[in-house]
Amino acid sequence: MFAGHLLLAALCGAAVGLERQWRQRQAGLRTNALVAIGAAAYVALPALVDKTDTSPTRVAAQVVSGIGFLAGGVILKEGASVRGLNTAATLWCSSAIGVLSGSGLPLEAVLLTMFVLAAHLTLRPLARLINRQPIEGADLETRYQIELTCGDSQEATIRPLLVQEIARSQFKLQSLRSVDLLGSDKVRLEATFSGDGNTASEARRLEDITARLAMEPSVTAIGWEMLVDDESTPTLESRRVTSDEG
Repeated sequence: MFAGHLLLAALCGAAVGLERQWRQRQAGLRTNALVAIGAAAYVALPALVDKTDTSPTRVAAQVVSGIGFLAGGVILKEGASVRGLNTAATLWCSSAIGVLSGSGLPLEAVLLTMFVLAAHLTLRPLARLINRQPIEGADLETRYQIELTCGDSQEATIRPLLVQEIARSQFKLQSLRSVDLLGSDKVRLEATFSGDGNTASEARRLEDITARLAMEPSVTAIGWEMLVDDESTPTLESRRVTSDEG
């Protein structure tokens, strides 16, 4: 019986994780399966240790509290935006699947799995459709990211120049970070910033920024992309490469 509960939790958790893995999210196939298995094991434990106390509700309450720490680890803040909320909510649902499995409720566990998958597969395109609709009387904001590669020794020069160009083009800088490229003497700068929602005008300004920065001798590659709210998935992209990134 215990093995059956764990097997059901593993299968249902893996089904949810498969969709997350396919979309290359932080918590994928293994994470969701392990969360479901662990929740099922904890809930089934009282019945194994004390035959007179078979109520899983007390342990289930602790599982709900404990999963909050794990879910909090996948939520990331980038500038003014927050990523990973959908992934955290999915882990929470996977723990509920495990609780149902460990409580000996297989039909309910399978039904919850189907609802979680349906929410991911059907509500995602609906949310994107709603986001494309103009909002009267509201200030629309678009987010962009510029990535450029330059020599490590020139980072101190290019970094403030990038910030200056973004501000001069009337964008609002949200984050700026540097990533060392292993095996080379180059660094990649990643700047995330927001605009006012006029994508046509902003695209021209972004092209001007990349054109000016591409003229710097130390800049070997540069490009920009537009980000959407769904965990920063790029939609529009323009790249300008002056030489090999090496």
